[in-house]
Amino acid sequence: MSTGTSVLREVLGKIIGTDRTEHLFKLLVIHPEIAAAPGPQVSRAVLAQALNMLLFEDLLRRVPTAKTYADYTLGKGRQILHDHGAVRTVALEGMGGLPAGQEAITRILRPLGYALNGVYPLERLKMTGRSHAQADYPEEVAQFFLSELHPERFTPEFQAAVRRVTASSKDPITPQAKSLLDKLESAGSLSIEESVALLPVLASVFERQHTEPTLADYEILLAESPEMAWISTEGNAFNHATDRVPDVDQLAEEQKALGQPMKAAVETSQSGRVRQTAFLAAKVQRKFHTPEGALVSKEVNGSFYEFITRLPLPEEDGKQKLDLGFDSSNAQAIFKMTATGKA
Repeated sequence: MSTGTSVLREVLGKIIGTDRTEHLFKLLVIHPEIAAAPGPQVSRAVLAQALNMLLFEDLLRRVPTAKTYADYTLGKGRQILHDHGAVRTVALEGMGGLPAGQEAITRILRPLGYALNGVYPLERLKMTGRSHAQADYPEEVAQFFLSELHPERFTPEFQAAVRRVTASSKDPITPQAKSLLDKLESAGSLSIEESVALLPVLASVFERQHTEPTLADYEILLAESPEMAWISTEGNAFNHATDRVPDVDQLAEEQKALGQPMKAAVETSQSGRVRQTAFLAAKVQRKFHTPEGALVSKEVNGSFYEFITRLPLPEEDGKQKLDLGFDSSNAQAIFKMTATGKA
């Protein structure tokens, strides 16, 4: 039974504790209806918000510049509006127990109320990007930007390395979680107990599902696709999370003045309504197998933190909607953050 607090608070509190839950409530903008939903049932929108909060917290843990920015934002009495999280996948059958490409992620997004919102060819990267928006609160609950890498567009040596790296992939979705997702998709909500059981499994989907790659395979992948090399070490973790801000140019200058490692340029969409920039990718230590069977550590690029400004679409039937689209050119420029660590 609900204890009178909001069901979002209650569910998160049971998973990560009261202190971390309250910190996220202070840090992030949450639609009032979602924040105050009383339960006892947990709607798909509340579950979607809860999952995004868990994933956002995970990114803060992995990206020091993002944590510094979050602390600065709180110190200024401001909040972060999480616009979208980006996830990379591989469009390949036979990756152990993992479904091919974006289906590894969309199979959990559909029950949460997400639907395809746009397709973006990323030809220079030999990838395809797709955005998915939450149908009940498309402007308020973070989107997911899922990209698929197409191994068949690369050399046979590269394709063989991809297969070796991903062959050990495990499916994080347990039979119990699958049953709960089916129930959520049909009913639109779950109980508090079911939500507490399901959410940690859903969060684990956004991890690396395969074992450490060999150093030799990593070098093969890196030579042709820094994006696939990144997947080999980071898997399906958030490549970046994004703060939607009123003026990305002003924000960039502010953060540069504070000494934050900011991308040199702000990217502008063809429409002019979407502008993006980012901090440089975090440097992380990852382990690799050697031919001798040992594990060695190497510094590689991890995830990063992005900023976006979205302007409204032209008014239609007297209604003003935010431009929730993306831009292929913008995305490919932002993706460079994990290729070289600078752009």
